[in-house]
Amino acid sequence: MSVGVEEEFLLVDPVSRSVRPEGPQVAAAAAGELGRHVDTELTRYQIESRTDPHTQLGETFTQLRSMRAALARAAAGRGLRIAASGSPVTGLVAPVPLTPGPRYAESLSLFRALDDEQSACACHVHVGVGDPREAIEVSNHLRPWLPTLTALTANSPYWDGRDTGYASWRTVAWGRWPVAGPPPYFHSPAHFEELVEELVLTRTVLDRGGVYWDVRPSHHLPTVEVRVADAALTPEDTVLLAAVVRALVGTALEAIRAGEAAPRPGPEILRAASWRAARDGLAGHALDPLTRRLVPAVAQVERMLRALSPALRRSGDLDLVRGHWERLRTRGSGADRQRAAYRHRASLHDVVDHVIAATCPSQAPPATS
Repeated sequence: MSVGVEEEFLLVDPVSRSVRPEGPQVAAAAAGELGRHVDTELTRYQIESRTDPHTQLGETFTQLRSMRAALARAAAGRGLRIAASGSPVTGLVAPVPLTPGPRYAESLSLFRALDDEQSACACHVHVGVGDPREAIEVSNHLRPWLPTLTALTANSPYWDGRDTGYASWRTVAWGRWPVAGPPPYFHSPAHFEELVEELVLTRTVLDRGGVYWDVRPSHHLPTVEVRVADAALTPEDTVLLAAVVRALVGTALEAIRAGEAAPRPGPEILRAASWRAARDGLAGHALDPLTRRLVPAVAQVERMLRALSPALRRSGDLDLVRGHWERLRTRGSGADRQRAAYRHRASLHDVVDHVIAATCPSQAPPATS
C-alpha cells in the first residue's frame, strides 16, 4: 500500500523565539524548489509540506528530510526557522493572523473565535485504499487505536509561553471544532455520506474538507487519512507514524476481508481515552477503550505493535518500527523531549532551540540567549 504524509510547521524568529506571520512569503519562496509539495495553512504562522505517495518508507524518509531542508532554506531567507511542534511554545497572539483567501475568510465568519487560537500543527498520513466501502470499514477498525496514536505522537506541551500540563495540547485545542476527534461508527458508505451531507447543508462545516475527524476517507484522494497526530519533532518520528498507520490499515483490511466485525467502543469512552492520551502522552497511563481500564501508556503502545507485527513484517517495516520505538521509549515522545530541554535551564528559549534543531539539523544555530 502507498503512503503519503502531510507535515505542518511553525515559522519562528530565532532571536525572540516567537512565531512570525510569514507563511505565504516562505511558501512562495519554497515553491521554486518544492512546487506543489508546499502550501500555506490556516494561519500565517504556518506552512505545510506534502510528500509523494510511496510504497517504500525509505523513500518517504528521504523525501521528508529533503523537504524539511528546502523549507528551512526558504525560511532562512527571511531570517526565520521552521519548527515542528504541535503548538507554539512562545509568542502566540490571539486572534492569530489568518492567511488571506476566501476560504479562510469564510472560516472566520462561520467559526468566529474558534479560529483565534488555531496555530496548531499536525501530521497527517494517507494510506491508499481505493474501495469506498473498505475505507469506511477501515475507519471503524482504527477507532479503538486512535488514542494510542495520540499518546505515541504527542508533541505540544507548551502554549502561549506556559506548560499546559498536557502532552498534546493541540489535541485539546483542535477538539473544540464541531466535527473533530474520534469519528462515529459508520454502518455503511451511505451512512457516512448522509452524515457528511447533513453537516455541510447545516453549515456545521464549510465543505467536505472541513470534516476533521481523526480518521476519515479522504475527500479528494483514494485514501484513508489519519489526522490524529501532532506535528512530528523529527523525520524519524514521522516515518514511525507512517509505518504504524500503514500497518493499522493493512491489519484492518485483513480483518475486513475475513469478515471480522470492528470493535465498537462507545463514543463517550473513546472521547475519554483520547483526552487521557492527550494529557499523559507516553509518560502516564492510557485508558484502553476496549477493556475500559487504565494501563501504562507504553504498555498500550507495545500491545498495539504486537498486534501489528504480521502487517509490519509483510511490508518490511518491522525492524524500522522496532528501532524507532525503542528510541522513543528510551528518550520519550516529542512532548517529553521538549520538557527535558526546558529542565536544563528552566528556559522556554531552550525549548524552541531544541525544536528548531530537531526539526532540521541543517538549520543555522539560533542566537544565543
